[in-house]
Amino acid sequence: MDSWVRFNAQSQAKERVLRTAQYTCMVLGYTLNRSKMATELQRTVSDLETHMSLTRKLLRLGNSVEALEAAKRAIHLSDGVLRLCLTIAHLNRAMYFACDNVVWAGKAGLLLQLDQQKWSQRSFKYYLFALILNLTRDVYELSLLMDCETRYRRTKSPNSPGSSSILPADHLPSPSSPATQTTVAFPVMSSWLCRLRQVGTVLYANPPLLLDLLKNSCDIFIPLDRLGIYPTGPGFVGTCGLVSSVLSILAIVHPWLKLKP
Repeated sequence: MDSWVRFNAQSQAKERVLRTAQYTCMVLGYTLNRSKMATELQRTVSDLETHMSLTRKLLRLGNSVEALEAAKRAIHLSDGVLRLCLTIAHLNRAMYFACDNVVWAGKAGLLLQLDQQKWSQRSFKYYLFALILNLTRDVYELSLLMDCETRYRRTKSPNSPGSSSILPADHLPSPSSPATQTTVAFPVMSSWLCRLRQVGTVLYANPPLLLDLLKNSCDIFIPLDRLGIYPTGPGFVGTCGLVSSVLSILAIVHPWLKLKP
């Protein structure tokens, strides 16, 4: 089992490269279709995209085993939220890869009576649920880091909670004064801006989380489009797939960018 997982890990880089090329072809085909030029080139690009998709499915044979092994490791995590999200996400990935293998067998002619559309839709449902759980995990880890950053700021703040001065009653602004109206009108906006700045600071300080969040955010539009839940078109889907593929390759080339566990 361990030897298979190691062998499968080596083939992931090739699959990511093919995925990048596939979605590049999708974007290029969409651009050629919009320009209504080079019909022969457009047909060639479309055929190349189809062949790359089929080759990727071949490389993903056996990925269910790796996903099940990852689920077995995740079930022992001490954090309950991470344990739940990661375990169920890996199980859904295993089912997604299993359905994808069945689709490959149908396209390869090994299962002649297979309803490829039905199995493809089923695989994308598992893929969507896995991505939702991965995004939930990302948001949870982001909230934990933001809480830690908030507590750190409070401990470093030179002002104690009781050190603020209180103005006398005759120095307080009246409710109808411009200062009071401005204070009432903008606290929500100021709070949101501070929150967004804190999110940016936390993500900038944690590149693996930022990379994973961006990758999952791009990937989720693929099953949403394929399932008809939120159609966006081949141009947008191709761009999202291309960006997420490049980010995945970065995580493979630089292992420290991979979010753990």
